[in-house]
Amino acid sequence: MPRSATPKTPRLEPLAAKVPAIIALFWALKLLTTGMGEALSDFMGQTSIPLAALVGVGGFVVALRMQLRAREYRAPVYWFAVMMVAVFGTMVADGIKDGAGLSYAVTTPFFALCVAGVFWAWHRSEGTLSIHSITTRRREAFYWTAVLATFALGTAAGDLTAMTLNLGYFGSAVLFAVLMAVPALLWWRGLLNPIAAFWIAYVITRPLGASFADGFSKPDNGGLGLGDGPVSAVLLVLFVALVAWAAKARIDVQEPGEHAGPTRPHHLPGREHEGRAPSAVRP
Repeated sequence: MPRSATPKTPRLEPLAAKVPAIIALFWALKLLTTGMGEALSDFMGQTSIPLAALVGVGGFVVALRMQLRAREYRAPVYWFAVMMVAVFGTMVADGIKDGAGLSYAVTTPFFALCVAGVFWAWHRSEGTLSIHSITTRRREAFYWTAVLATFALGTAAGDLTAMTLNLGYFGSAVLFAVLMAVPALLWWRGLLNPIAAFWIAYVITRPLGASFADGFSKPDNGGLGLGDGPVSAVLLVLFVALVAWAAKARIDVQEPGEHAGPTRPHHLPGREHEGRAPSAVRP
């Protein structure tokens, strides 16, 4: 008799939302990853292109695989994925700009269109852009695609203001800090949808953190010239310490079923999150 085929193990859906609660710790770690991604990408690119490609691409694949295989939020796994997306996203943005010989005035709107396209497809498919609804594999795929696109956009936008518009690194940091405060204020006043406020702030944290990192590491555009290596090392130590504390304290773990979001498409974004908010910008 022919042997029956061994049934494949079904891919299990997540047990709970696989993203952290949006509290102050989230924004602190997000800013650290943006600065570290910028400095570390530049440091590796200046040291060895093959090393940069190996760490950037290989680390990105490994980190996302670990995150996608997890069935719940785990701080070390999630933030390792964000860190590698930051490094890889920086490389993608810089590679397209340098490889194609395009200006930041071209790459910035290009990546903005990419971000808009991801959000459009995500909302058309799932009916919400809330990160608290990341409880299926398809929504998680949309989420990480959006995260990667926002990192690429932020990289281009930060370089556009610092170099093309001649604001300098610290001048750009001040500009993006003010811009980031706008959605928080509008949300606080009830004038902006919380999901829109979150994603606007999320995009702006990329050029904000990167501008600060470049301001300390680079010798031009008003920078202090401390070097990409030392700056990325300091940021990495702070990042690891905060992630370790988050993993131990578990203060950013969402309760099961909290803010699960709509279960079918065509739900108006933001309706599922009318209620308490633990931080300045609550999606």
